[in-house]
Amino acid sequence: MRELDRALPIALLHAREATLKPFRQQLDKLGLTVQQWRVIRVLAEGRPKNASELAELCVLMPPSLSRILKALTERGLIERVDDADARRRKVQITEAGMEAYHSHAGRAAEIYKRLEEGFGEDKMELLLDLLSELREVARKEAEDE
Repeated sequence: MRELDRALPIALLHAREATLKPFRQQLDKLGLTVQQWRVIRVLAEGRPKNASELAELCVLMPPSLSRILKALTERGLIERVDDADARRRKVQITEAGMEAYHSHAGRAAEIYKRLEEGFGEDKMELLLDLLSELREVARKEAEDE
């Protein structure tokens, strides 16, 4: 077995926490969690989404997503809308949600830019490519089990 500091899951968690820290500090000022921000970010980029789509795009478990949607709805940042399929409901971002998005998006871009400058643009692109490849390999492994 590998040394703990070289174990992939632990290394990924350490990198995730270090990377999220500056974003989390900015989101705290808005009173948003990282998970709530992911929902707002996805909805700000396009059309209304149903819960399944959001769970997949935001990498959230359905019970967590339900709580997040409730909290964001209560704050007036998102709203439920009817879907063409009457059995389903979707959510979309509100004007207040777009204001929250715009108030953080610029800061998030600055943080990302500093991370990219410190790490290196080429290395960042390579890392993102490698993580996508690793995700696909892991998905296939899980399917084979």
